[in-house]
Amino acid sequence: MIGIEQHQNREVAKQLLAVQLPAYRIEADLIGFWDIPPLRDTAETIMDSSEIFIGYRIDGVLAGFISYEDEGDALDICRMVVHPDYFRRGIAKSLLAYVLEGEGKHKRVKVSTGAKNEPAIALYRSFGFFDAGAMEITPEVKLALFELPAIRQ
Repeated sequence: MIGIEQHQNREVAKQLLAVQLPAYRIEADLIGFWDIPPLRDTAETIMDSSEIFIGYRIDGVLAGFISYEDEGDALDICRMVVHPDYFRRGIAKSLLAYVLEGEGKHKRVKVSTGAKNEPAIALYRSFGFFDAGAMEITPEVKLALFELPAIRQ
């Protein structure tokens, strides 16, 4: 079941963190960079976030979530995470489709991921996101930037 997560609630924030940390540890291993900001999050930082969190639950257990900020004319996807126990079940694809068909339907959508995170890059490209550049985090680590135009079929 997909729906909004009340991340201001401490228990929900803890559940989000319990999915986020192992997921971002795997991304850190993929891209060779372990200072990813979401790995420094706490329940409090999640509770204080201005992002909108959409969760994917299986039998009431949070298996993954996507979060974004609504910038008016655009959505900025901030996090896309699936707990490793739930990899390869189409959860990230379902979450992204949910956002693109809902809040993001008539808006430009932006997202970034580690340039070496091939699974995430393949997912975004499969939805029609185009390369929008790169950003160097450190001399050996780059973020790949992607966008989806507001007008799409």
